[in-house]
Order: sequence, then C-alpha cells, then structure tokens
Amino acid sequence: MHQRWAGTVAEDALRRAAQTLVEVSADGLAVVDGAGRFAGLNHSGAALLGAAPEDLLGRPAPFARHPGPDRVLHTATWTAPGGRAQDLEYRILPLPDGGHAVWFRDVTTVRRQQRRLTAIARAASRVAEAYSLPVTLEAVAQEIVRTANIAAVQILSVEDPSAELRILGMAGFGTAPDFVARLSACRRRGAHVRFLDAFLSGEPVVDLRRKPLIMSDPAWAPLKEIMDRPDWDAFVSMPMSVRGRTVGVINAYYRPGEDPCPDSLAFLEAMADQAAVAIDMAALLAQTRTQAQSDERRRLARDLHDSVVQQLFSMRMQAKALRRRLDRADAVGVRGAVEELAELSAGALADLRLLVFELRPLDLAEHGLVAAIEAHAASLRARTGLAIEVHAEADVHIGGGLDFQEDLYRITSEALHNVVKHANATTVEVSIAAETPDLVVQVRDDGASASQSPDRTRERLGLLSMRERTERWGGHFEAGPSADRGWVVRAAVPLLDGEYPP
Repeated sequence: MHQRWAGTVAEDALRRAAQTLVEVSADGLAVVDGAGRFAGLNHSGAALLGAAPEDLLGRPAPFARHPGPDRVLHTATWTAPGGRAQDLEYRILPLPDGGHAVWFRDVTTVRRQQRRLTAIARAASRVAEAYSLPVTLEAVAQEIVRTANIAAVQILSVEDPSAELRILGMAGFGTAPDFVARLSACRRRGAHVRFLDAFLSGEPVVDLRRKPLIMSDPAWAPLKEIMDRPDWDAFVSMPMSVRGRTVGVINAYYRPGEDPCPDSLAFLEAMADQAAVAIDMAALLAQTRTQAQSDERRRLARDLHDSVVQQLFSMRMQAKALRRRLDRADAVGVRGAVEELAELSAGALADLRLLVFELRPLDLAEHGLVAAIEAHAASLRARTGLAIEVHAEADVHIGGGLDFQEDLYRITSEALHNVVKHANATTVEVSIAAETPDLVVQVRDDGASASQSPDRTRERLGLLSMRERTERWGGHFEAGPSADRGWVVRAAVPLLDGEYPP
C-alpha cells in the first residue's frame, strides 16, 4: 500500500514536471488527433501561430504525417488569423491512440532572409550577364515578387519628375501597357504621387495604408482598375541611387498583414542598388557605343574617300577618255579603257560590299541571330508594352554567314514593326525552328485581321522587302490571317550546311 502511494506521488510529480516543461518551452508543442486537428497546444506554440490555445483547439493543423524517421525536419505554411503567412519547421511523432505529437518553430524570418539573399544574388548575376536593360530589370522585378510578402513591383526610371516616366520592369500587375499614360492622367488630376517624394528626397517612403487612400481618391480613377489587381495594402518606394545621383525608384506593394520590416527594407535597398547599377551600366554602354559609332562613321568616311571615292573619280576620268576615243574610232584604245574601267568598277564594288558588311546590327555580329532578335523584342516590349515571346530550338543550327542571318533578322524586325503599327495586338510569338529541309522563322500575333485592319495588306513595301529577302536564299514567304485569330508571317529557307549562294 505504501509503495503504491509513493509510486502515485512520483508519477504525479513527473506529470507536473513534464507539463511545466511543455509550458515553458519556447518552441511550439502540439498534439494532433487522428483527424489532423489540434487536440492540445502549449502557450508558446499558440503564440507562434498567432492565437490563444482555446481558439486553435479543433482547428485543422498544418502538419502532414510523413512516413520515415522521426528526426526528419518537414516544412509547412500556416496563415495566422490576421492573414500573415508563416513558414513552420516541424518534427512529427505518432502516438498510440492514432494521433501525433508535433514539435514546431516559426522559420518565416530565416526563410525570407534566405530568399532575399538568393534574389539579390540572382539579380546581381543578371546585371553582370545581361546586355539588355529592360530584360535585366524585368528579371529583378520578378525576383522581388518571389520573396512572398510583396505582391507587386514597379521599377521606374526618372530623369525629370515633371516629364513622363519610364517603366523598366514590372511584376504582379498583369498586362498594363498603358500604365504610364494612366499615371500621367492621374497626375494631371492632382493625384499625390508618393514615389516622386522618394525620388526628390533620396529617402525611402513607407505608407502602411496606401491602397485604401488610392482607391478612395477620385484623382486616381484612371489607374484604379490596374492598382486593384494585386492584393496589397502597404507601399514602399525605394530610391535607386548610383554615383551620388538618384536615377529612379522601386515601388513595392506589400500583401495585407505584411508590413515592411527593417529586414524587408534592407532587401529592397539592396535590390535598388542592383537596379541602379544596371541603369548606370546601360548609360555608360550607350555613351561608349555612341562614341564608337562616331569613330566608326569617321573611319568609314575616310575609307570611302580613300578607296571608293578615288576609284569612282578614276572611273569618271576613264569614261571621259573612252568617249573621246569612241569619237576618234580608236578600237585598241577603247578596249584598254574598257578593261581598266571594269577593273576599277570591280574594286569599287568590292570595297562597297566590305563597308556595308561592317554596318550590320551590333547584336547580330556579337551574339548571333537568336540573341539579336531577343534584344530587339525586349526593346519593343519595353517601349510598347506588347507581350513578345521569342522561342528558339536549343539545337537549331543557323549557318550561312552574316548575310543570311541579317536577312532573317530584317524579316523578323519588319514583321514586328508591322504588328506594332497596324495590328492592335496584345501578344506576339516569334519562333525559330528547324523544319527539315528548312529553317523557319515565324511571327504570329493575336491582333486585327486584314478585314479589320486593311493596312495589314496595304503595307506592300514591307511585305515585298520580306519576300525578296526570303527568296534571295531560295526560300518561301507567306503572310496572312491566322486560322484562329490575328496574323502570321512565315519565312522558310533551305537549311543547308556551309555558305549560302551569293
């Protein structure tokens, strides 16, 4: 009897000690029943989940049951009552009654910091590798949105706050090609544009209740439909500064309940630094290219004067001498003059071909046909808002030299020009593929048909130019309405090895 009583006292003491340990633990400890609902929870765990223990009992738990070792760490996502998304790390252990015991902790901050560091690294890599500014900053915008607590992003270049702005990257708003025009309309109506405050001051602007203010202000009417697309509440405008001057801003729109914390602001500042470097590099590259182009023009002018102009002058003098000899019926002299004239014209033609060869698109000569088309598409995408996708088979072989590639590039750029000018399209797909025995370049849009836009068939000069370039290589050219909607331009040229015919 005494021994049983002593044993009961000891067991009660152990239970009380265990209960105390559970309650004082800083980590979350929970019991989940066989139906996957909370059956018990310590106060630390309830606090981690953002509610009182009694409010969580009976609610579905986020912890999935996994076969395998008990020590393996798993991850789950939990949405707190306030709407904040949390990343949880947990271990789960089966209990005899069919339920499970769970240890868990909140790793949201750690995970987000890891995602932010990864995004910064990827953005830095983009800045270092890409040679197209819109492509680079579009990727930076996408990286920012991937950090989970930010619903949408804009990257804007600002040179003069009173002038029209330029969007270099945007994510989370869907297709909005007229965003700048709508924003200008809002400014004319007197809307208070907070990101201009960030640009002028060079300091971040944080507004925790920005969306309700915009949606209730009549001055923002032209933009309300676009601004209401993402689910957001708080707003941060982070200035982009480089070499002592502010070149633009990054606007971040935070999901409800995800107020910008110091870590998030530090992340935005790092991304703004990367974007500013990209803009500065693009400006320096443009200056370098302008100087290089100026130097190249001067060199070409010298070459034209030293070779072609001198030869053409000699040809003119020979033609005059030939006319005099014809007047005197000097057959021997005429033959010699004709031969010399032929040699001079051949030399002039060769020199002209060499100079024209040097005037090809820079991207084409440096990076090849696919990269040149992608750069041109990115430029049009940034300027017009048109969604242009370029698809090229990874193993397609594009031979034939620069003459051949330049004609395919000109066909594609002319087709895209016609889409922008006449089609009223929203999307364009450019494909480059080998369809034995041809290499096929195709531009397909979802715009107006010929009956809706007669100018599509009246653009005879552009169509004739594309057809001539295709047929120059023994190819076949087609342009006309698509089977479902829009317009298709298709150039198919023989896929041959080695050099194509002159």
